[in-house]
Amino acid sequence: MELDLNEYLPEGKGAVDAVVTVTATGDDGEGGTGRSANVSEVLVIDASGSMHGAKFGQAREAAKVALAGLRPGTRFAVVQGTESATLVYPRDGTLAYARPDTTAEAVLALRQMHTGGGTAIGSWLRKANELLRDADGIRHVTLLTDGLNEWETDEDLQRAIDGARGVFQCDCRGVGTDWSPDQLRSIADPLLGTVDIVVDPRDLAADFAAIMAQLMGRSNNQVVLRVWTPRGARLGYFKQVYPDVVDLTNPDGDAEPSTSDYLTGAWGRESRGYQLRVAITPGAVGEEVLAARVSLVVDGDVVDRALVRAIWTDDLELSTRVSHLVGHYTGMTAMSSAIQQGLRARRAGDDARAQEELGAATALAAAAGATDTLDLLAKVVTIEDAATGRVRLLPRVSLADEMTLDTRSTRTTPVRRIQPPHA
Repeated sequence: MELDLNEYLPEGKGAVDAVVTVTATGDDGEGGTGRSANVSEVLVIDASGSMHGAKFGQAREAAKVALAGLRPGTRFAVVQGTESATLVYPRDGTLAYARPDTTAEAVLALRQMHTGGGTAIGSWLRKANELLRDADGIRHVTLLTDGLNEWETDEDLQRAIDGARGVFQCDCRGVGTDWSPDQLRSIADPLLGTVDIVVDPRDLAADFAAIMAQLMGRSNNQVVLRVWTPRGARLGYFKQVYPDVVDLTNPDGDAEPSTSDYLTGAWGRESRGYQLRVAITPGAVGEEVLAARVSLVVDGDVVDRALVRAIWTDDLELSTRVSHLVGHYTGMTAMSSAIQQGLRARRAGDDARAQEELGAATALAAAAGATDTLDLLAKVVTIEDAATGRVRLLPRVSLADEMTLDTRSTRTTPVRRIQPPHA
């Protein structure tokens, strides 16, 4: 775990921003983890009436590919989602162990699935919760839908999400353009998963294969970031900022009144960035205080710590210095928000606000070197000057391009660590 911040504050300021980078390197010398984890996977396939036809055929093929990607011994189940959730395989209400015979039986069960009915995603999550809550190790759900959650209330869906927190991670995929990025994001973010669009159903199989490959490369889900703040300090926010922006506003629990534990999900060989802001009482010039302590807890043991300090100074050069990582990810978070706000304004017919927000997002993407995001923005606006954010709204934009930009707006680019000059 590495910490980046500028601890020097001007007199009167009472907030410290820091970025914590956590890296899992593996311990077998080959980029792996040195051990195989217990993994349980539930595939949830939308079988509502709108999935009828080639779309559903491709969804079943994608599920077949996902089953083929399971490591032997992985526990799994397949759930059919409509206005209710039906366990397609295995039929006995448990999880099966992946073997040639069980995966072959599951593929046969997939062929027997049919479409019809509505969409009640909360019921799908509750079924996955029933299957996974007593499983050991890493618990994961891959959820595919093509529509909106219209057969239950928002409160029903929220209760299902709340009940799944800490039980399993959920990667959500929307196929086509009749679903809502905001709705799937409201599921994936608290369940520490991802959201993406698959415009062409023929691309589902490759996407599911990639999800399974990543899942099979993970080894530990007992990783917690613990943030302690002393009396007089308050944690303003704690969010993941790389590889995706996820606001982690719901701590898993409080070990004591000033301590919050944040689950981080399952890890493979990877790095992730987390940003926090601590509000503190401003001090006098020359005063130094401990604003927070961040601990990396793996399998219940603290393996690393980082101290967030604040030092008040009247040296303008010191107090105005911006940590490279903090500045980068602050910009990336602002870019993500500007894209989403701009697209909402565009849908509401507020072209002036949409152009302003998407222009700001363009400038932030250019500053961060986020070329993939700039390419997506260029399908929604004409970019006249990326550096200054001068753009014009395109008169016609395909819904697929708009949703792709919305869905991938939370992806961030990494930045190389730069050592600050010595004071």
